[in-house]
Amino acid sequence: MMACGLTSVTFRKLNYQSVIHIARQCGLDGIEWGGDIHVPPGDLLRAREVYQATADAGLAVLSYGSYYKLGRQENPAAAFAPVLETAHGLRAGAIRVWAGTKGSQRCSAREFERIVRDTQIIADMAAAYGVAAAFEYHRGTLTDTGESALALLAAVGRGNVKTYWQPNPELTHERNLAELTAVLPWLENVHVFHWARGGARLPLEDGMPQWRAYMQKIRGRARASILEFVKGDDPAQCARDAIQLMLLR
Repeated sequence: MMACGLTSVTFRKLNYQSVIHIARQCGLDGIEWGGDIHVPPGDLLRAREVYQATADAGLAVLSYGSYYKLGRQENPAAAFAPVLETAHGLRAGAIRVWAGTKGSQRCSAREFERIVRDTQIIADMAAAYGVAAAFEYHRGTLTDTGESALALLAAVGRGNVKTYWQPNPELTHERNLAELTAVLPWLENVHVFHWARGGARLPLEDGMPQWRAYMQKIRGRARASILEFVKGDDPAQCARDAIQLMLLR
């Protein structure tokens, strides 16, 4: 059964112990630990500490949510090494990475090739640890559409390179569903939220019709569905959204 979890960046202002408490109180299965605040890359002591606290709470580490941006490093192997070592300390099976810093329509062929090459380098490093590298599916990167994500995944050609998916609130439900369908064979995890156009956060309950349709495709494909950015950064809203999420699986 697909795991249901929480990404720690949802509560950036709280310490990791509080994030664990919220996830446990919500009845979730695990946490995607973010590399921006809670488990910085290279802090191996913190990584091991957070892993142990997560395990002691009966929760799984679902992934390491890094902010490693492909195509931006002079020496990708050296830059990625602390990210990989930190994920290993967390015992995370997947590392979230970012496919550059430009949308697919603004990315040159040369920049595309550099991101492909850099991804191959880090993928081969991660494979030695039995870890997957998975692209954040996000506007302003090469995974801003299903078509561009597929082109990147095909060009990289590594079995341990996957992708996340999340809906784009600026697109129609039908378009989001089509983009999800396109990346299903490479799906690692899904970020779950419900936003209005323009970015206003809404209760997940309001988006259940759309998410039921998404989950019909996601079940059996993704390892985890992970709550992200709840309305008002409110733990009580997170608990309500968690109930809805677990109904979906």
